[in-house]
Amino acid sequence: MSILHSNTPLKPAYVDLHIHSTASDGSLSPAEIIETARKVGLRAIAITDHDTVEGSVEALRHQDSSGVEILPGIEISVSFDSGTMHMLGYLMRLDDVSLGQTLKVVQEARANRNLEIIRRLQDVGVDISYDEVLKVSGGGQIGRPHIAQVLVHKKAVQTIDEAFNKLLKKGRPTYVERYRLLPVEAIQTILGAGGVPVLAHPFTLNAKTEGDLDRVLADLKQAGLKGVEVYYPGHGPELTALYERLADRHGLLVTGGTDFHGMVSPGVHIGIGRGDLRVPYRLVEELKQSATSGLP
Repeated sequence: MSILHSNTPLKPAYVDLHIHSTASDGSLSPAEIIETARKVGLRAIAITDHDTVEGSVEALRHQDSSGVEILPGIEISVSFDSGTMHMLGYLMRLDDVSLGQTLKVVQEARANRNLEIIRRLQDVGVDISYDEVLKVSGGGQIGRPHIAQVLVHKKAVQTIDEAFNKLLKKGRPTYVERYRLLPVEAIQTILGAGGVPVLAHPFTLNAKTEGDLDRVLADLKQAGLKGVEVYYPGHGPELTALYERLADRHGLLVTGGTDFHGMVSPGVHIGIGRGDLRVPYRLVEELKQSATSGLP
């Protein structure tokens, strides 16, 4: 099976609502993602790059000729003490002024963080420069995966996982915290642009019990959360069932996607994840019903 896509086309009733492009830390351009989605028979996709809508803007330029429906999307990293929280947004007005201003602040914080990470790597004896990382990014928004790719290329580590485990993840010598929105700020930013805020891959919250996760979802729902990413390659049958149950309990939409990054995460394929993921198109219809952006 190709790293980029399965050789067996999917039925057009399936979608992938969590994909990263070269606008953030994916290895495929929006156009390449759309072509891959078309080849495997997906009916709709969302490009959900980290803290930027540039991937969605570019993808929408190709929608009419591709036959694949494009949902505007984003993934925003937010502050959460006990784990990692990401907020997906769908169907926003991509030209919304407030959305743009908020993302500019987040992007500047990300850029400053990258410079500090590179400085710390240099301080511990790693031969790396910002220009090398920028070249790997292809001109898109730089993130730690790009730094990890340079470290592998320069043989400072053997794999991207090793780069994170030894140097780049929290608690390691070159890790740098950065400014993040509060969950309510991310939710309100998405809602303010007419979009639908959805909690991404809940397992990264590191909730110890169902009750703990239930309380988090109750708080997020009160802040305006509209959905939960239930179908995801990292969710086994038990977690999927748990998140379905919690979504139903709180009256939240269900979404799903592969979190595809291309070569950065080999083994995860557009539309099918690690081989068995199937996300039905009806979830797109439900998202549209919840959106207030005026999009079709």
